[in-house]
Amino acid sequence: MLRYETIAELVSEAEKRNIKISELVLEDQAKAMEKEPSKLFDKMATDFDIMVESVKAGSKKEQSSMSGLTGGEGFLMNDYVKRTGGGLSGELMTKAMGRALSVAGCNASMGKIVATPTAGSCGILPGCLVTLYEDRGYDKNDVIMSLFTAGAFGMVIANRASIAGANGGCQAECGSAAAMAAAALVELMGGTPSECADACAIAISSQMGLVCDPVAGLVEIPCIKRNVSGLMIAFSSADMALAGIKAKIPVDECLDAMKEVGDAMVPALKETAVGGLAGTPTGKKLKEKVFGSDK
Repeated sequence: MLRYETIAELVSEAEKRNIKISELVLEDQAKAMEKEPSKLFDKMATDFDIMVESVKAGSKKEQSSMSGLTGGEGFLMNDYVKRTGGGLSGELMTKAMGRALSVAGCNASMGKIVATPTAGSCGILPGCLVTLYEDRGYDKNDVIMSLFTAGAFGMVIANRASIAGANGGCQAECGSAAAMAAAALVELMGGTPSECADACAIAISSQMGLVCDPVAGLVEIPCIKRNVSGLMIAFSSADMALAGIKAKIPVDECLDAMKEVGDAMVPALKETAVGGLAGTPTGKKLKEKVFGSDK
């Protein structure tokens, strides 16, 4: 059985057996849970279908969060794609941005999402994978299998560092999600297990120190837009790894560094809605708008 304590373990075992990390993990989890691999695959397929539906649900023009602070970001980005043909980043990436915003918006409006690994970072992995499925025509079964790789990397991150903003800042949420997505993207593109690890390490190091500072304590500002930033980092990290660019710092050491940084953060920067953007004059006014004055 795999221990999910290091990504090096996953890479080594997959390379030794000349299989994908997703294949290794599906087999291992089926044994651990005493279930047929097909049953676990079907469950993951359901999760992917929910991701697709959350993109649709959050892309409506009238979409609005329960607080009223955010809403319609997914619609606006999709409209921008149509008006400009893809803007500065190109059609594929702007469509992916729209999907990430839509899923995060779906979450803010109490819609059904898949926390990957958290609700606050729920738009990153769907934004990446649904885009490759719908716009690049990647085989659905391959996309679903890549989720097992993302999930395995997420398990290691959770065990070795953290996936909670209250514990490690937003680097532990959007950072972890981007790292998981980068690994999944590399596998989908035919990359090696080692390249998956490099992509993960690059994504983690690119968001090292990112604080968790939700305005009014709600997973909306700046969380929804950070899902787009995380998505872009996932794509760029995957491309760098596929190009043969090494992370230099081994991925497990990056995770240890992320934990060290998270532990060093003051409480005001870890989901308390006291510091960072939440502590700005405008951030405080928005809190009053939703909850009323503390006085």
